[in-house]
Amino acid sequence: MKSIVRGGVAIAVMALVAGCAASGSEGGAADGKAAPSAPTLAADTPVVIGAPFMVQGVTYTPVDISDYDEVGFAGVYSADLAGKPTANGEIFDPAAISAAHKTLPLPSYVEVTALDTGRTILVRVNDRGPMVNDRLIDLSPAAAAQLGLTDTTTGVRVRRVHPPAAERAQLRAGRPVPERLPTPDSLLAILRSKLSGMPSPAAIAAGVAKPATPAAPPARVKPGDDRLSVEGPNGQPAPPTASAPPKPVTAVPKPTPATTGSYSVQVATFGNKANADATAKELDGAITQAGNLWRVTMGPFASEAEAQSALAKAKAKGFGDALIRRER
Repeated sequence: MKSIVRGGVAIAVMALVAGCAASGSEGGAADGKAAPSAPTLAADTPVVIGAPFMVQGVTYTPVDISDYDEVGFAGVYSADLAGKPTANGEIFDPAAISAAHKTLPLPSYVEVTALDTGRTILVRVNDRGPMVNDRLIDLSPAAAAQLGLTDTTTGVRVRRVHPPAAERAQLRAGRPVPERLPTPDSLLAILRSKLSGMPSPAAIAAGVAKPATPAAPPARVKPGDDRLSVEGPNGQPAPPTASAPPKPVTAVPKPTPATTGSYSVQVATFGNKANADATAKELDGAITQAGNLWRVTMGPFASEAEAQSALAKAKAKGFGDALIRRER
């Protein structure tokens, strides 16, 4: 069972987060103050969740989600932040394989995949950040080098994992672990399509306007857009033909899902409610909220056979981590 630090420690963490915000786009490490005389040694306990905080008008609520899985853009810490405290009291080391994330528990372990190459590495998250809204994660210089990142416009997938104790110890000691197996091209295509609707940090910095075409925002690219269920290279709908009016469509009633039962299918957890809504609609599922995350489930079902059928449907849509839960 994880030990969750709350109360005074959470307040202390938020003070450090405020320091992180002062560093702007340079990453999550605190800026301006000297490192404490007795820095915290790297350890996996206690685990710090922390209180909500705001970045550029957006509120982020840290929460412990074991199946966290998102795509976005990666940034790189400035090496000038070496020796500054991180949000959980450790000292930032540019040579360690570490990262900053806005909502994951501290520390956490994530697999980071570069969507341009398919390379995947294991990284330890021990800081809050990036303190800008256009990046999902900030990597230490060593982590960025291991992954082969060259700039902040590189798309990445960030997936929380629970690695073996030996690998955790190696990262705590500041040493990298071997790269994971290359990501299959078929999965990379899905991940890249999810990223295609998101404006890159470079485009935002240059003030590039969004297309005037009535394209859907990233949350509507496809059901499950912020997970793994995007289908096809282009998730945006084709524009209507101007020369012909749309044909009437006869509504086909859907079967009413069961309202009672002891089985359910947990499909995925999303950081974007619109994406969760789209996935729930496609799979005839339901949504429950936990902090600033939304979980999609299917059911309840009266029998395991019905749940297995629903599970197969979810997996066919790309949700490989979907699982059956049984109420006891």
